[in-house]
Amino acid sequence: MKAIILAAGQGTRLLPFTRDHPKCLVPVGGKAILDHQLDALAAAGVEDVLVVGGYLIKRLEQHLSQLPARTRPGLICNPFWSVANSIGSVWTARWHLAGPFLLMNGDTILATDLIGDALRAAQPGVNLVVERATTFALDDMRVAVSDGRISRVGKDLDDAASGHRSLGMIIATGGGGAEYADALDAVICAQGGAQRFHHAVIDHLAVNGQVSAIETGSPTWIEIDRPEDIERWQAR
Repeated sequence: MKAIILAAGQGTRLLPFTRDHPKCLVPVGGKAILDHQLDALAAAGVEDVLVVGGYLIKRLEQHLSQLPARTRPGLICNPFWSVANSIGSVWTARWHLAGPFLLMNGDTILATDLIGDALRAAQPGVNLVVERATTFALDDMRVAVSDGRISRVGKDLDDAASGHRSLGMIIATGGGGAEYADALDAVICAQGGAQRFHHAVIDHLAVNGQVSAIETGSPTWIEIDRPEDIERWQAR
């Protein structure tokens, strides 16, 4: 299982914290977001990690160089980080999607047990980790789930169709990597595809019932989008 962390964006909503650091290096509870992620992945048994950087990538490269060589993640550059949406980072890492993978956003802190439980619950093919929700924040990626399968994903789903939110963690097992890679090609090559969120790939697959839902009841995760999110995590 290879973990791919999407960490290329600038994170303007986290200013001034991201003025001199990539978003993934913003400290939360005395430790960079990325280091929280690496520790949680290692504890869940995932040590093959690739980070997709972009904004201030030299700072990210310097940070990774200080980690032990044995566990140091790989780093690749998304040169389109300033002109494309998150799908551009996935496209940059497309050569790593052939086998089993865990794809995650670089601004999300996930508890170790959540990652391990999700990996154990993954079905053959493509999986999206979700949680039930009755209210949504503006930035939430809304998800419609039916009989354990994802039927739609998008920030613009209406309340009637949205019973879950995405944690931003995609797991592919078996032939799921190839299915996901084919869908990635279809979405990013369509008109306006480079401006899509990478969840559009899941939505593309979900229309044909190709994505399993992994539902978590764990509250131990948070997306760090704004300064108040840091305060919420530290006060938990």
